[in-house]
Parts: sequence; C-alpha cells; structure tokens
Amino acid sequence: MLSACVAEPGSSRYAAPTPLDGPTRPGALPPPGAASARRVAILLPLTGQNAEVGQAMLKAAQLSLDQPGAPKLDQQDTGGTPEGAANAARAALAAGAGIILGPLTAAETAAAAPLARAAGVPMLAFTSDAVQAQPGVWTLGITPGQQVRRLVLALQAENKTRLAAVVPDNPFGEALATGLLTATSSAGMPSPNVVRTPSSFSGLNDALKSVSDYGGRRGALEAQQRSARATNDADGRRTAAEIGRRAPPPPPMDALLLGASGAQLNQVAPLLAFYDISPGRVRILGPATWARDARRLPGMAGAWYAAPEPGARTGFEQQYATRFNMAARDFTSLAYDAAGIARAVMAPEGYPVGSLTRAEGFAGADGLLALLPDGQVRRGLAIFEIDLTGSHIVQPAPKTLAAPGV
Repeated sequence: MLSACVAEPGSSRYAAPTPLDGPTRPGALPPPGAASARRVAILLPLTGQNAEVGQAMLKAAQLSLDQPGAPKLDQQDTGGTPEGAANAARAALAAGAGIILGPLTAAETAAAAPLARAAGVPMLAFTSDAVQAQPGVWTLGITPGQQVRRLVLALQAENKTRLAAVVPDNPFGEALATGLLTATSSAGMPSPNVVRTPSSFSGLNDALKSVSDYGGRRGALEAQQRSARATNDADGRRTAAEIGRRAPPPPPMDALLLGASGAQLNQVAPLLAFYDISPGRVRILGPATWARDARRLPGMAGAWYAAPEPGARTGFEQQYATRFNMAARDFTSLAYDAAGIARAVMAPEGYPVGSLTRAEGFAGADGLLALLPDGQVRRGLAIFEIDLTGSHIVQPAPKTLAAPGV
C-alpha cells in the first residue's frame, strides 16, 4: 500500500519508507462530529464511453481504502463529460467532501476544479495534462514534463548540455517541448533548439535535416570535393573520392528528443542514419510510450526514455488480482495512489495542504511521487535504454525525491 518516504534532515542518508498499510494511527482519528471533514469523494465515469475504465479505477480506490479507520469513499458519476464532472463535484461538495479524487480527463478536470478550489477542497485529478495543475489541484497522470525532466537531469550529470527536439505539432508535442524548455531552464542549461513538425514523413525528414544542420555540415565537405575535382587531374579525383568517404562533422547537439511514436518510429532510424545523427555522437531521447514499441525498434538501440520501474507495480497488481479476480488496468494505479495519499495525510480537520505537499512525498504503485505547492507532481522515474531485444534499466528510479538533483 501507499507509504511515506521519511527524509533524515541534514543528511544525504534517508530512512526506509514508513509503511502505512496497517490500521490508521489512533492520533489521526477525528473527534466525534468531524467525520464529514474526512470524507473522500471520487469523481469517475461510472457510465458512458469510459465506464469500464471508471469502474476499474473505483475498485482500485476501494482497495486502497480497505483498512481499519480509513475514510469513507463517496463515489460520484461524471458520465465522462465536463458537465457531468461539474455536477459530480457539486454533489460531492454538498455531501461534505474533504478531498476530491479525480476526475479522469483534462476536460472534466477543467470543469470541476474551479468548484473544488472555491470550496477550499484539494483535488487529486487523474489527467496527465499538466496545464490543469494549479494550487490545490494536482494532476497525477504521468506527464511528458516529468519524463523529460528526468532525462535532462541525467544528461546534465553526463555534461551533455546541448539539446534539441523534434516534436509533432500537436498538444502532445507541445507538452514535450514545454517540458524540455522548463527542465533545461531550471537546470541552467542552454535553451534547446525545438522544431515542431507535421505528423508526416516529409515533415519528419525536413525537421531532422534542419535540427542536425545537415546542409551546413555536409556542405563544407561538398565544397572541398568540388574544389578537388576542379583541378581536373588524377590527384584531384583521388582527393575528391577520399573526401566523399569522410563523415561530416558531428551535429550541433549532445542529445535529441523525438516525439515520434507508433508506426512513425519505423521511419526514424533510417533518417537518423542518413543525417549522420549517430548514437555514438548524439543521445536519442523519447517518451515513455516507447516502452510498448521497444521490442520492435532494434534500429533505435541506445535511445533512452523515462518511465516507472515495472517492478514497482507488482504488489498493487497482485492485491488487485486477488481481490477482484482480474488484472489491473494501466490507469487504475492512479486511483489507488490518490486514495492512499488521502488515507496517509488524513487529519481531524481533513486533508491539510501542508501534509499533501510534504517534500519527501509518497511511495505509490508506480514509484515515488511528490505533490508540489503549484499543483505540479514530481515523480521518481527510471531511465531505460533500448537494446536489440527490447529495453533495460540503465538508471534506476531514485530512492527519495528529497535529495538534491532529483
């Protein structure tokens, strides 16, 4: 179950996570009449197009709160629409919710969050759209910004500071670009060269040619070849041939973030080779979605992506399967963690923001996470490297989020 990571002040050593999977501490139980302040509301699409996801997430939240002394769970159906989410939030607040878990999507969150903020009730939303984050509203979905931050810090440790990105011209690509710009700025690194491109082969081709300065790098060699051929003798022809076999100078970057995914990834490897963006010179980076495609990407060997360690979910998945006789879906861990956080910080007066935003964070089903005062969420992710058979971990997830540089 969810646990707290306790930092040892003034030291680089940290205590082991404190388990909170037993009965709630007696001191956390409220006095008579304070039960409403502890009420936990969860807003999910229990009907409609996403009902199957919503029902699975409800089960996960119930599993997390299946402990003596845990707060009561008040389920509210959003129907999967913004209007439904707003109505569900009103109903939850009218019933005395002390904290709101959910809703699921960015649109639903945008509709429900103003109501929760106006009432002074914290919200742990399940969307991965960091745009919805604000003081009092946290987005628990694993975001592109969290992934990029982890990769940037790892590159900085290797003194790789010249970064570039080729991302699709859509909301996902913009989230990657924003994450990269924010992470490099926070790390004091030079501003990266970001190229946004249509999701087409020609767009990707042009973007990689541009970001790698292929024309300038190859152009210098071609000029030397023309000069050698202009001599019109055997020595000049031999020199021109030798120049033609030379590799161009390295690209003007240490690492390249690519927002390509799915079928488009099969086009990336040959283009990288054509524009002399070799793994030995440039570290290729990608989003966590590459995990599902890694076995089909031998041409991307050496590329990195950041994602939760798979082993972190084992305990949660076993509990879920035992309780409900079915496998846990991907998103269910968000509801499990949100409910666990509520249970961990429960106090007589409700759910204090100071407890929610404690620096050491929480140990959840997908690893460590910390809620920041501005609504952003910091996660402890591992770094994976693609190899010829799939991928492997090259940097494990951090043991604490309170350490410098995490």
